[in-house]
Amino acid sequence: MLKRAVPSLCLLLLAHAAIAQVAPDAEIKRILADRIDQQHQSVGIVAGVIEPRGRQAADNVRRIVAHGSLAKDDKRLLNGDTVFEIGSATKVFTSLLLADMVNRGEVALTDPVAKYLPAEVKVPERGGVKITLQQLAMHTSALPSLPSNLNPKDANNPYADYTVQQLYEFLSSAELTRDIGSRYEYSNLGAGLLGHALARRAGTDYETLVRKRILDPLGMKSTSITLSKSMKERLATGHDQTLKPVLNWDFPTLAGAGALRSTANDMLTFLAANLSYTKTALAAPMAAMLVPRHETGMADTEIALGWHISNIGGHEIVWHNGGTGGYRSFLGFDPKRRIGVVVLSNTSTNAGVDDIGRHLLAGAPLRQPPKTRTETKIDPKLFDRYTGRYELAPNAFFTITRDDAHLYAQLTGQPRFEIFSESERDFFYKVVDAQITFVENGLVLHQNGRDVPAKRVGDAPPVKERHEIAVDPKILDRYVGKYQLAPAFVLTITREEAHLYAQATDQPRFEIFPESETEFFYKVVDAQITFGDKSLILHQNGMDMPAKRIE
Repeated sequence: MLKRAVPSLCLLLLAHAAIAQVAPDAEIKRILADRIDQQHQSVGIVAGVIEPRGRQAADNVRRIVAHGSLAKDDKRLLNGDTVFEIGSATKVFTSLLLADMVNRGEVALTDPVAKYLPAEVKVPERGGVKITLQQLAMHTSALPSLPSNLNPKDANNPYADYTVQQLYEFLSSAELTRDIGSRYEYSNLGAGLLGHALARRAGTDYETLVRKRILDPLGMKSTSITLSKSMKERLATGHDQTLKPVLNWDFPTLAGAGALRSTANDMLTFLAANLSYTKTALAAPMAAMLVPRHETGMADTEIALGWHISNIGGHEIVWHNGGTGGYRSFLGFDPKRRIGVVVLSNTSTNAGVDDIGRHLLAGAPLRQPPKTRTETKIDPKLFDRYTGRYELAPNAFFTITRDDAHLYAQLTGQPRFEIFSESERDFFYKVVDAQITFVENGLVLHQNGRDVPAKRVGDAPPVKERHEIAVDPKILDRYVGKYQLAPAFVLTITREEAHLYAQATDQPRFEIFPESETEFFYKVVDAQITFGDKSLILHQNGMDMPAKRIE
């Protein structure tokens, strides 16, 4: 009797250990509360966990842990049915559509994407090589991250007015800068194009295709692009990095890149299928997606079909993340240990939620909050030692200026921010977690765990006092368009009533103010623009950078 009782006890302990592979609810709650209440890096976060329970292959337990509120001004609590934008986690669904259509014999991974577009669309090639469906899913197509003719009317909803015709026009005029398939470079354009092409092959739209092939078969009733009445009532408000409410994003053309909205419960259902807890006709396509196919350049990370696969703490983790203007998401699982995690946030901050997901899956370290720094008063005359221009990279300069008892740092193309002294050589920002140490003939920028040196190359240009004048708004129409400063750097000029705005690639839009009919200046940075005939010149950091109008 005693000999038989010992194995039974061992089995009980092993089963209990299987449940405890991921941190307990109380620990997850502590992590979420710290991120929201102490670090102020979100308004609300929901984490979901799925893990094995018992000895049967289908036995699993699901847990939901939430903290925070539906919105900054709406204190309703979050739960597993709260709806979030999942952003680029949508790409996994797009790649699953591809794998499923391959499994059905409808397409092949090696099919050129041009095969499923109108004949008049000239998809770019290089060296006689065509872009394939597989390369779009793997981010090795050589297409840029975004099309150059993406010129949103509202930067707060940047994909909303991008049309299929604009997509075709871009493809027909684009020139690839590297060989197709040569290297990984993440591309929202590529994933959006893949979703568009697969929908055309199926003779429907992307949302209908993903619902028919994935969402309905898996019973994911709270995942869609178009929100039902119930989903609208459960939708968490998105917030930006300052915790201000922002608009939701719309993807009418590039839906496959990031259009889906979902809940933690639905995403756990999706993970359950990927972990073989539920039987599904999608099992074979899901398995086919997990074959690593190309290096990414990220440490211990390869790209498979849509999924990234990373070695974290000795565990092979399959994952994807996402982010829109007001949300962040993480979706991942460990196939061997059969555990999965989803983390959804209604705030788009630099901290995000990736580290939480990786921590729960594989014990990766959590993001540490910025060190508390104390300002030390020093003689402002010492600031004169540091004023000047410092070259951080080609065409990227730090300009350090002094204004009475204040020292400012301004990086090319960005606003000027005050930096505060910790010692006579060490300074810190308050707006970001970054510091500057001044050294002989240079400085070192400390940010994101990196120490980046910059050599002093000259004096800071004097700041000229500028005066705004009134200009006939009709004159402003002359300047609206796109101006190319560099191969991948475009300045977009737009007009709203009597106001003119300039927006550089991957940067916010800022108003520019006239001091003559052709000369304009920024108020947020020490920079000016002079307009000519189908061209402009950007004056900044002592440089005059011409740009030709391309649209």
